[in-house]
Amino acid sequence: MTERKPPGVSFETWADKQIRDAERRGDFAALPGAGKPLPSLDAPYDELWWIRGKMQREGLSALPPSLVLRKEAEDAMEAVAAAATEAQVLRIVAAINDKLRDALRRPPEGPPLGRGLFDAEQVLADWRAARAAEAAAREEAAPAQEPPVSESQGRGGWGRLFRRSRSS
Repeated sequence: MTERKPPGVSFETWADKQIRDAERRGDFAALPGAGKPLPSLDAPYDELWWIRGKMQREGLSALPPSLVLRKEAEDAMEAVAAAATEAQVLRIVAAINDKLRDALRRPPEGPPLGRGLFDAEQVLADWRAARAAEAAAREEAAPAQEPPVSESQGRGGWGRLFRRSRSS
């Protein structure tokens, strides 16, 4: 839209003409998100939607740093529960303990942190116990498998009837 609106032409018709010309040139064809639904279409209206979006894109939080760290500690324990190996568990615990150690040295703003470091050995023992309980629950829930029927035992039932009728 580098052109100026000519005098005597209504703004609506001039804008519509600019849009039609751009569509013909294909200026709208390769826009990001073309053909996709708007991400916040079903969300309730929020007057501060643009502030919240900007904060999310910038990685900012409206919570005080101490509460953010508490939430990170909770998320770390959820990640531990979903971890596949002991090495992953130890890495997750070491990472959150580093953050907690920094916060304990220099307390962040906001309410008190209210928690200490995680005991890596205890977390690992709890993780092992949870894995063992899951395995036991799976074994208990699995139906008892019947041993396969060998050819010497015969098929029984309909197979026996079918063999009799063919041999007679």
